[in-house]
Amino acid sequence: MCSVLGFCGQGARKEDLIRALDATSSRGPDASRILPAGDGWLGFNRLSIMGVHEEGMQPFAFRGMETLPAEKEDNVFARLPEGSESAVVCNGEIYGFRKIKEDLIRKGYRFLSDSDCEILPAMYREYGTEMFGMLDAEYAMILYDAKTGSFLAARDPIGIRPLYYGTTQDGTYVFASEPKNLTGLVGRISPFPPGHYFRDGRFVRYRDMSAVSRVSEDDPETMERKIHDLLIRGVEKRLDSDTPVGFLLSGGLDSSLVCGIAASLQKKRIKTWAIGMDLDAIDLKYAREVADFIGSDHHEVIITGKDVTDALEEVVRLLGTYDITTIRASIGMYLVCKAIHETSDVRVLLTGEISDEIFGYKYTDFAPDAEAFQKEAEKRLRELHMYDVLRADRCISVNSLEARVPFGDLAFVEYCMSIDPERKLNRYGKGKYLLRKAFEDDHLIPESILWREKAAFSDAVGHSLKDDLTELAERTYTDEAFEAGIKKYGHARPFTKESLLYRDLFEKYYPGQSEMIADFWMPNREWEGCNVNDPSARVLSNYGASGE
Repeated sequence: MCSVLGFCGQGARKEDLIRALDATSSRGPDASRILPAGDGWLGFNRLSIMGVHEEGMQPFAFRGMETLPAEKEDNVFARLPEGSESAVVCNGEIYGFRKIKEDLIRKGYRFLSDSDCEILPAMYREYGTEMFGMLDAEYAMILYDAKTGSFLAARDPIGIRPLYYGTTQDGTYVFASEPKNLTGLVGRISPFPPGHYFRDGRFVRYRDMSAVSRVSEDDPETMERKIHDLLIRGVEKRLDSDTPVGFLLSGGLDSSLVCGIAASLQKKRIKTWAIGMDLDAIDLKYAREVADFIGSDHHEVIITGKDVTDALEEVVRLLGTYDITTIRASIGMYLVCKAIHETSDVRVLLTGEISDEIFGYKYTDFAPDAEAFQKEAEKRLRELHMYDVLRADRCISVNSLEARVPFGDLAFVEYCMSIDPERKLNRYGKGKYLLRKAFEDDHLIPESILWREKAAFSDAVGHSLKDDLTELAERTYTDEAFEAGIKKYGHARPFTKESLLYRDLFEKYYPGQSEMIADFWMPNREWEGCNVNDPSARVLSNYGASGE
């Protein structure tokens, strides 16, 4: 990952800017730089992934038709070169950037490095704000336009890369990668809406991934082929890195498919990691089965109940959420990423997030009809940046790694969302039937894994993980303390002792900022069979063999 900061007006002290960037130094431990930009500032912490040499360091300044190196003043601060027309900071991966770069070079543009993000100011000069709709990317960027003296900010259509904003007391906008950067600089902190750009005080939507303009009329064979080919392409483009790549392998369908596809594309063994509790890990055996099948260099991380409870407060602090299922699932992910950081040279991790939002969870088996299923998918996709994507980003980036999400490939998501939801309903006695069927003939992963029932990640790490957390909450609050504690909160009021524990920890680090998260991630309680008080699929009547 990297982290970005944009202070879009006067009034920032240098020490405040340094403190704000330092709050996410783990996102970009390689170098930091702060650049004056008109009346404001741009800041950047770098994790070198593409274009790893000094020339690839941001902010990128731009004049005429060429990138200019920033003029360093010391280890952190630099000067904007005289006559610069723009400057940009971006945390992102621009897929297919080489083709765009070649087109720009033919038009006379000149570049300094092999960094994918260096093309952004040239694209802005050439295409203006239409550039955002042209990007096949996971990104969050802030650009200073010296010609108008204005700042722009933009975020990818799914929100895979984080971006937040707020205003100072005098109304100055401040943008940054995480709430941690903004604490103390602004009042209310809000997530930057995915698929939007900001300019002159307003947000403009340039792409809505949840909107379906036309339902696909493809026959089943064509549909399966497109799902298959688009996902393979999504994995393939995310293998492009100047630094080593690794894979999280839970043993479930989604991560196994990503690993199986990658193993078939790579000429060398891929590196995979799985995590499980010492007492009752479910997924370790399945992950090992996949690893043996694809021939990966496989690693297992075993954790204890003490590891879980000891990590809780740090996980809440790094996440910036109080959501129950996000926190449960994050503990295992944080600890496995910590092990990867400490024991390997891997810097990029591919993960299996975003499949559920498109093809369905266990609870969406209870959808009363296709229209309800589609509306739920649209809602989950719009809110994804606050839940599973947030989890993956923070757990990976805090360990100085970069997350890449093949199921979040824009072409893949757009097509899959256009599939008639009648085809995605569980009419087959098996969730995600279309995805499974699309890869049935490839034999990229064991057939038993391809057709295995889904288990939620936190459950699959071990049922005792959730039990350890609920027992900690029971020890923390008496019934009387719980009843008094929940009354402190209006928005997203806790409803169990576990949720109160998480909310109290959240308020310790982000006081009064609960609206950064819409609410608790829960099954749709309006559906019959889903009116439950715990987000785990374990409490649903159709959980079946998922926990075996």
